[in-house]
Amino acid sequence: MTSTSSPSVDRDPPAKGPGRPGRDPATRKAALIATLVAVPVTAAVGGLAFARLAPGTPAATPGPTATAARAQSGAPVEMAAPALGARPATVCRALMSQLPGSVRDLRQRPVTAGAEQNAAYGDPPLTVACGGAEPTLPATDDVWTVNGVCWHAKQEAGATVLTTVDRETAVTVTVPGAYEQPLQWVAPISDTIVASVPSGGDVPSGCEG
Repeated sequence: MTSTSSPSVDRDPPAKGPGRPGRDPATRKAALIATLVAVPVTAAVGGLAFARLAPGTPAATPGPTATAARAQSGAPVEMAAPALGARPATVCRALMSQLPGSVRDLRQRPVTAGAEQNAAYGDPPLTVACGGAEPTLPATDDVWTVNGVCWHAKQEAGATVLTTVDRETAVTVTVPGAYEQPLQWVAPISDTIVASVPSGGDVPSGCEG
C-alpha cells in the first residue's frame, strides 16, 4: 500500500488497442489523490476504533508505605507480677532494662504491674513475661531456634505463646493472632535474651547444635 506514488503514474498510457479503454490524465490524477487520502484516513479510523475498544489502564492505587505507623493504644497493659526469687528477679531486671523500645512496628507500652519483669508492645499487646516456669515438653513437641534462643510454641485462644526452653530463667512471649508468623516477632527479643539471660536448664535435644 505504500508504493502508491510510482514515477510512471503520470505518463501517457500506451496506445489504445481494441477493447482497451483509455483514461485521460485528469482521471488518473484524481484516482491517485483519492488513494493517497484514503490510506491515512483509514489508518486513523482504525486507530481510533482500537483505542475505543482497548481496555483502559486503571490508575495506579497508592499502596501503604513501609514507614506507616500502626495505630495503637498507649494505655497500660494488664499483666500479673508473681513474686520471683532473688536470682530470677536480678536476671529479669537485666532483661527488661535492655529490651528495645519497639518490636518491629509495635511501640512499647506501660504495664499495670511488675515493670521489672513484664513488658508489652503494640495494640493488641504483644507481651513479654520473665521469670515463669519452663514448660514440660513431650519428646515429640517441636522447638524452634530464633537468633540463638530456643522456643517452644503453644496455641492458646487468639494467641501463640512462646516460651524459652534453654535459659536459666524462662521468658514467655505472647503473640496475638493478629500478628502473622509469630516466630518473626521474637527475633529482636531473642537478641536481648542472649545478651542478658544466661543459658541453662534441661535443654531439649532439638535446641542443641
